[in-house]
Amino acid sequence: MKVPFLDLTSPYLELKDELDAAYQRVMESGWYILGKEVDAFESEFAAYCETKYCIGVGNGLEALHLIVRAYGIGPGDEVIVPSNTYIATWLAVTHAGATPVPVEPVESTYNIDPSLIEQAITPRTKAILVVHLYGQTADMDPINALARKHGLKVIEDCAQAHGARYKGRRAGGLGDAAGFSFYPGKNLGALGDGGAVTTNDPELAERIRVLRNYGSQIKYHNEVVGYNSRLDELQAALLRVKLSRLDEWNDRRRQVAAQYMRELAGQQHLTLPNVPEWAEPVWHLFVVRHAQRDALQKALNEAGIGTMIHYPIPPHLQPAYADHNLNEGNFPISELMAKEVLSLPMGPHLGGEDIPTVIGCVKIACDKKSKDLRSI
Repeated sequence: MKVPFLDLTSPYLELKDELDAAYQRVMESGWYILGKEVDAFESEFAAYCETKYCIGVGNGLEALHLIVRAYGIGPGDEVIVPSNTYIATWLAVTHAGATPVPVEPVESTYNIDPSLIEQAITPRTKAILVVHLYGQTADMDPINALARKHGLKVIEDCAQAHGARYKGRRAGGLGDAAGFSFYPGKNLGALGDGGAVTTNDPELAERIRVLRNYGSQIKYHNEVVGYNSRLDELQAALLRVKLSRLDEWNDRRRQVAAQYMRELAGQQHLTLPNVPEWAEPVWHLFVVRHAQRDALQKALNEAGIGTMIHYPIPPHLQPAYADHNLNEGNFPISELMAKEVLSLPMGPHLGGEDIPTVIGCVKIACDKKSKDLRSI
């Protein structure tokens, strides 16, 4: 029995009638850019995230970049970022002309370590860009306290955390502003690219609305050097349908994660996710660790179990950042994670036999690996 890592067909089939109706509504309207569907989605998603404002943009990277740009952060400035994240977090800072300054994660949660942030702050630091990795929020209270102490902005990268909560509060409203991605594989995924910014700051919201649309509020009158980064009407309409099911689908993810946690507990040499008492994750990914990760992945793939590695190369070791003179050994926790993490199948549409099959194959593979380890 094969279990794919990600199933993008079943979500459409479950919502086919509603999604087809949304598509038909947009096509018949004859209006495809910045219309009623975007306005409605922005209102609905702001309410969902418990924020005052939402601005739909082209994708998640541009959401983060526009926040950095709107805060006036640029050349000569620094932004604290996690060393353990997808490279888009760093690129948002780089695209604004500023310098990403990496900080190591808490090893048990994979998220940025608040206790290490202050030592990375310099007179040039302007913001802390926090990632809620794999669908679990970072520890925000100490981060916000540090930001207030040093006069810094706190930006959330919520690309993997649609609906996640920290001490009862939604991701997207835990800092000064947040960037979301609606890439198809996300918990709230479009049928193409899309993104959004959420914030409670009316001035920031207005600046981003101008920046996303060529720097213009009035057609052919350009106030600033802006960008073309707009969530389109069709994606907004489709996202509205899926937003109405997001909590239900996140609950299904939690059920999958609970079964993994329960039945894989105590497996030798396999490290399961750790969930602090203040976190309510939405399990965008279910990430385990194993010292023989590559061999484990090979065994699972041979058994028909789809897996992925998030992420095999930390940003500081990517050729794109070679000019930052960050070398192997500079961020040992992130480098170790890159060698050990493995994402198991996760999603709201895994079938009844899928999860037992994955669990059984993981146990068999880990048992074989444990025997191999004992023979060393």
